[in-house]
Amino acid sequence: MNAEIIAVGSELLLGQIVNTNARFLSRQLADLGINVFYHTVVGDNPERLKQAVKVAQERAEFILFTGGLGPTKDDLTKDTIAAQLGKQLVMDQEAMVSIEHYFKKTNREMTENNRRQALVIDGSIILKNDNGMAPGMFLTTENHKYMLLPGPPSEMEPMFTKYGQEAIAGMFGRQAKIESRVLRFFGIGEAALEAKIEDLIDAQSNPTIAPLAGDSEVTLRLTARDDTSETAQTLIDRVEADIMARVGEFFYGYDETSLMAELSKLLKEKDLTLTAAESLTGGMFQQELTSIPGVSSIFKGGIVCYSNEAKIGLVNIPPETIGTFGAVSSECAKELAVNAALILNADIGISFTGVAGPDELEGRPAGTVYIGISIKGQPAYAEKLQLGGSRKAIRTRAVKYGCFLLLNRLAGTRKR
Repeated sequence: MNAEIIAVGSELLLGQIVNTNARFLSRQLADLGINVFYHTVVGDNPERLKQAVKVAQERAEFILFTGGLGPTKDDLTKDTIAAQLGKQLVMDQEAMVSIEHYFKKTNREMTENNRRQALVIDGSIILKNDNGMAPGMFLTTENHKYMLLPGPPSEMEPMFTKYGQEAIAGMFGRQAKIESRVLRFFGIGEAALEAKIEDLIDAQSNPTIAPLAGDSEVTLRLTARDDTSETAQTLIDRVEADIMARVGEFFYGYDETSLMAELSKLLKEKDLTLTAAESLTGGMFQQELTSIPGVSSIFKGGIVCYSNEAKIGLVNIPPETIGTFGAVSSECAKELAVNAALILNADIGISFTGVAGPDELEGRPAGTVYIGISIKGQPAYAEKLQLGGSRKAIRTRAVKYGCFLLLNRLAGTRKR
């Protein structure tokens, strides 16, 4: 099934608010195995909304609306849709009682136009609004499905999660189970990953495979529908195995995790402690690590040694190292990692040194990065990277590469 989301509200076109509803609904519908092919934004104008509906009816089976269900004259979504479908608006008594109760509870006078919020399209399934006043609606015609949801995200999101999904499940038949799994990859671009699994994407039906590029990362969302959750998961397992056989070296985790979260989890599993010496990244690695709850058991603390004086004075880097090889070098990166681990008595030391730009440094171009890693009982080593993008992007990607390098080095017993 393919869908279109139509957001109604002139404030969206004026840039006064961001259309976060479309993003939320797209992700939720992807989890349910429904393809969203179009996003449309329409102002508070019945004629333009009518035209948008006509266009959507030509290219989508399922049309979702957000906004325009309130009490004011510019809230015309349900009036317009009802007229378009040749249906009447009728009073939903349960919604009316809820609205009256709200005004009594808050000791406010209810104006007559608030009664409009209890009007619903005749024949629709009512979606209760537990966080506001205007109910949502779900209705089916011969060729289309329609869902009308309120505009405020604080009302729309819980309504869809609690009642909208149930209505959609009924659309497929209540025995159908939909399962979804997100695979996360780092160190490979979206185009390169897609090229390696292009035949799997071309052949997709159930499960579906949806690639998405993130901030220096790529995700694949696998969604399957079957009679039971177990069989749907089995379908996903098979496709995942095919994907992993081709790009498993770049995989690092599932669903809503992050590289830093996976690194923290792995260090706890292995009972290892970590420290960092940061020049290029200026403390970004430590900041992100300490944003994760419970890292005090694995993080000893770290050193920000942005200047050469700090490298020499705080991390005991010999002046000869910097004089001979430079601060932006594998030799300096390794010594930073080794010495930081010794100073803070940690099992692992990681360091970041390089050129964030925009200008070159020590004759090296912007984007030159060295990441040093020292693990107790193993020789220290440094990884050289040449990263592109802005100063901020280079620093952010360097932190992620550091996490990924440590994950791979420590992944002897890592579970996938």
